[in-house]
Amino acid sequence: MITRNPLKHYNKHLVNQTLVAIVKDLPFNALSPSPIPHTTPPWTVSAVSEVLRSIPRYFFQSPRSIGRQKPLRHRAPLRQRNLHDEQRKFHDNILVLGPAAYRDPVKVNLGLHKAIEFFNWVETRFGFSHTETTCREMACVLARGNRVKLLWNFLKEMSSWESSEKLVTTETVTCLIKVLGEEGLVNEAMIAFYRMKQFHCKPDVYAYNTLIYALCRVGNFKKAKFLLEQMELPGFRCAPDVFTYTILISSYCRYGMQTGCRKATRRRIWEANHMFRLMLFKGFVPDVVTYNALIDGCCKTYRIERALELFDDMKKRDCVPNRITYDSFIRYYSAVNEIDKAIEMLRNMQKLNHGVATCSSYTPIIHALCQVGRVLDAWGFLVELVDGGSIPREYTYRLVCDALCYVGEGTLLDNDVHKRITDGIRNRYSQTMKFKPIMARKGYPELERV
Repeated sequence: MITRNPLKHYNKHLVNQTLVAIVKDLPFNALSPSPIPHTTPPWTVSAVSEVLRSIPRYFFQSPRSIGRQKPLRHRAPLRQRNLHDEQRKFHDNILVLGPAAYRDPVKVNLGLHKAIEFFNWVETRFGFSHTETTCREMACVLARGNRVKLLWNFLKEMSSWESSEKLVTTETVTCLIKVLGEEGLVNEAMIAFYRMKQFHCKPDVYAYNTLIYALCRVGNFKKAKFLLEQMELPGFRCAPDVFTYTILISSYCRYGMQTGCRKATRRRIWEANHMFRLMLFKGFVPDVVTYNALIDGCCKTYRIERALELFDDMKKRDCVPNRITYDSFIRYYSAVNEIDKAIEMLRNMQKLNHGVATCSSYTPIIHALCQVGRVLDAWGFLVELVDGGSIPREYTYRLVCDALCYVGEGTLLDNDVHKRITDGIRNRYSQTMKFKPIMARKGYPELERV
């Protein structure tokens, strides 16, 4: 028999009730919840943190971001933002590009106001004592709302509070550096890093790695390498680790491909390989993430000899490759029309049990087979993909269907596989419609053609 925790269930109900009041802009005093046990306070640290963590999701995201996929696809290079320029453009009704695009300033201001009001309300109304966790979540709300001056004042006030627990710690400032870097406010992230001493904190290697990653995202490799050289000084308290070099290697490869310039791409790939060799010279052992970043960069820039050399070195060091490693080679061989080698890579991955093949493994092969006219082989790989428990993208399945009809093999679509794929696609659309109801008015034009 499963026993339900009444306090946990009550906290969940309390959080949902508070979020409804925040979204509807209702006064918090109208809630006035009473705890189940009289000896237990109505608000816990986890409940307050969950409310603060949910505010950016409801107020700071644009409608285009609701129900979006994980950001694993190609994105434009991030740039340092100018908040004063963005405010001027919002005031003059000028289009704003970047992370602030399609944001509603009214909703952002409302979310910030309700977050500050809730933060003070739970303290004055229920005598809740804020901890390092709740202060960190409140600081992240201010950072995601791009209220930098208010953020510095909040941290200064929290660091001066007399409490049994330190409210502003190194982990808090490191989390802020990460959030500010994701928002494109890298200069503000550097200010937070150098203000650690003001908040009586000492940076650790994780804080350095977070700042280096934020700098690399905007292409400021000069400052990132300066921090790395500072960490490499003899006797420095924060020595670099494998993750530090991996950040720079992956950022060199990613940023070089995003620039769209061959010379810049060639330069960044050379710097990534140089950083990899420097990493080996320093005595660090690269892991699978480091190899995957460099192999993917070499494959996407058509340096297959170097990628295979890294693949062999990976095996010599007993570093087991995974699906990400094989997918880089599969995409390269499919792009250069060497489909048999791509299939060989797929079979080796399955034979050696180095990963489970998914849509990212099968899709490049299926597209390449359709382009060269091997439609029946493409259909066989599509059936194998469905038997493995994955559902292809609508574009991939439509491409195979059109190719089968073109060669006169449309009868293959009248079987159970076709029904399983169409049902899976419809189910995926129905899940998306829960977040984007506007799609319900447009119907399913993609499915009508399948």
